[in-house]
Amino acid sequence: MTFFQVSCLRLLLAAGALLGMTPAAHAQSGRAVMAWHVTIAAAWFDPSTAPAQITPFGMLFAIHDALVRPYPGHNLDGSLAESWSESPDGKMYEFKLRPGLKFHNGDPVTTEDVLFSFERYRGTASSSIKAHVDRVEIVDPLVVRFHLKEPWPDFMTFFGTTASAAGIVVPKGYITKVGDDGFRKHPIGAGPYRFVSHTPGIEVELEAFPGYWRRVPAVKTLVMKSVPEATTRAVMVKTGEADIAFALDGSVAEALQRGPGTKVVATKHASIFWIEFPKQWDPASPWHDIRLRRAVNFALQREAINQAACLGFCPPAGVIVPRVMEYALQAQPGAYDLKMAKQLIAEAGYPGGFDAGDFAAIPGFPTVAEAVVNDLRAAGINVRLRSMERASFLAAWQEKKLPGVIFMTAVGNSGNAASRVESFIQSKGTYANGGYPDIDALFQQQSSERDPLRRKETLFKIQQLTIDRVMFAPIMDLRALMGVGARIAKHTIGDVWMSAFPSYEDVELVK
Repeated sequence: MTFFQVSCLRLLLAAGALLGMTPAAHAQSGRAVMAWHVTIAAAWFDPSTAPAQITPFGMLFAIHDALVRPYPGHNLDGSLAESWSESPDGKMYEFKLRPGLKFHNGDPVTTEDVLFSFERYRGTASSSIKAHVDRVEIVDPLVVRFHLKEPWPDFMTFFGTTASAAGIVVPKGYITKVGDDGFRKHPIGAGPYRFVSHTPGIEVELEAFPGYWRRVPAVKTLVMKSVPEATTRAVMVKTGEADIAFALDGSVAEALQRGPGTKVVATKHASIFWIEFPKQWDPASPWHDIRLRRAVNFALQREAINQAACLGFCPPAGVIVPRVMEYALQAQPGAYDLKMAKQLIAEAGYPGGFDAGDFAAIPGFPTVAEAVVNDLRAAGINVRLRSMERASFLAAWQEKKLPGVIFMTAVGNSGNAASRVESFIQSKGTYANGGYPDIDALFQQQSSERDPLRRKETLFKIQQLTIDRVMFAPIMDLRALMGVGARIAKHTIGDVWMSAFPSYEDVELVK
């Protein structure tokens, strides 16, 4: 099929989809409260600096929209773009905007905004994306073309999913006028909800945008509350103070599950917990010894952590690429063997155990963090749990400034195995503290491979090397437990592919 034929086909499909997706004529009413498991950061209003995490997208896709993205019924399709196409040689992607799109302040959405947003993006995947893109061509106010230096099979994965925020479009005119700080204080987007106010550390209020292309949101007002304490979030759902509570711990989720009128829904997103060993490449560090890293893996009671924190919904992991991702190696989780863990620690020169210092754990999951700390201490690896705010943790991780010499993290943004290797495994990754030349070479090899079977083989080999070299200690895939209150008629959790958050414009309250 020629490039012209592909373009026509996509235009026809998009036209058919558009007829069924024009803003629905129904009344807006009500107010829904979402209780977040972390303190909401103002930085999450701005897609240009989005980290390799799913959490900021819970705010970004309420306020903003992208050229292409996942939404209910579509794993990846046109959003602000009514159609897109790839050239036969894989070196050019063309996007056509839907006519008549407006930002929340009334400014039209044009290809100038697309170019501006792309050039402004400096988030987690910026170096990789911009290394592959040769130039961006504005054909007219509605048509834009991305020209690649060479074929890159993952362009749409990185550009169009939550693997990055590079495809989100923001208003050039407004940001040029108010600057980055002004934009974060009062963001303007083209998403289903427009910004009303932000009380730092407490809540964000959003109002339905009647001009959203896909449909007019059914709920008029969304209030996003920062409620880091899990028990409080659950009580808020039980009493009706909150309508949805994000990421509940197992014990409080179980109680809510048994309550009248409330329920718990497990997400389907691509999230995973693991322990990082950032000093493993430093010969002077104890963690350079593979025996200690193996000891950590033997010390973890993964299934017990799953039961305590996730009611059994979170399968133990054997590699840091979530099993639901394309090209993920379906590796068996490591066995729990406390005796072997202690033996390896003794063989490494610490027969009585040792003090491993502070242990930073990604905020929002206290049961997982405490269980991991207890398992490490039982093996003789004495650590002290260090509490941090989510935004501070993510910034310190990227800047290589987290306290302690090992730490626990979790990542839930989508993409595929290659996008995870890009950020965390290859030596130039945004969050990598080191790496191996052979893994780097394999990563580069697969990045231009257009044969899916060959790519799969190469990505499997990379993941197996991380296991063989004990680069990480995988814990478990996360299926976040979300509490849903009695006022919610339609929660939409799980409707968006690999997302932990509701499709906000589709949430409905009981009438």
